[in-house]
Amino acid sequence: MAFTKRTLESPTGALLALYEREAEGETRGVVHDNHGLAEHAARYEGFADALAQKGWATIAQDHRGHGLTTAPDGEPRLYAYENGWSKVMEDAAAVNAEARERHPGLPIVVFGHSMGGSISMNYAMRYPETIAGCAIWNANIDKSAASLIKSVTGLGLLFSKPDQPAGLIDNLTFKAWDKKFKSDRPESGWLSRDLAEVDKYVADPLCGWTASWSLWRDFASGISYAADDRNLKRVPKSLPFHLVGGTDDPATNNAKAMEKLGERLRAAGYGATQEILDGFRHETLNENGREAVIERFAAWLSKIG
Repeated sequence: MAFTKRTLESPTGALLALYEREAEGETRGVVHDNHGLAEHAARYEGFADALAQKGWATIAQDHRGHGLTTAPDGEPRLYAYENGWSKVMEDAAAVNAEARERHPGLPIVVFGHSMGGSISMNYAMRYPETIAGCAIWNANIDKSAASLIKSVTGLGLLFSKPDQPAGLIDNLTFKAWDKKFKSDRPESGWLSRDLAEVDKYVADPLCGWTASWSLWRDFASGISYAADDRNLKRVPKSLPFHLVGGTDDPATNNAKAMEKLGERLRAAGYGATQEILDGFRHETLNENGREAVIERFAAWLSKIG
């Protein structure tokens, strides 16, 4: 069964491309899915189908600057001309509100991959009363990562306009990671060992583009917020976290960033279920062996709803 797609007008003025998948049988809860950088929510249809079989509905949006979402105060490849990260978070809150209206009384778990993991962590910190769990997969939520991005964007913005592509950051990240796996595939092999899935990504015109300096600057502010322990104070200790990383994922320093996040959360008194997957690259949901990982995630969800 495919996603159903419609638009949702956010209080920020953005027209969010919204994707929904109803559960099969009785609905146990809703997973609010947040996608990564330079991709879009429609890629998560297989994940939504698997969760639907376990009784979980899915709701997901294309974030500002991504996919089919449009905004009067932004454009493709950037969030917004001003206050971009705050508006991404307001959009996420609007989607959560929509999920609660459509499924009153049911638990909602916010889920995020990569950039979406930073969004999910920010969401848990800002709106903890609206969720029953938080899943963060393949994300680098670390102060040092945020500082590095801020430094490079600060330099880049001395010579470029905010809406111009940040080629230097692209070279330091995606292009550099490509080189580590060039024997498998010259482009985007770092995403997954399932090269058929990588081929789909490369062929997708809505994936793999170079983000703007503005987007990277705003994204760095979101990482900084998520990495600040002071922002954990609003999150109740009872909120469960689910963390996944792959040992061959260069975007998370081979899962070391995910391990550090787990240690940080447990040290602060949170329950954090953590999986570090041997040989997995960046996109767990498109990796060889993903079915078993999704099964274990569904088992974790069953403890919530």
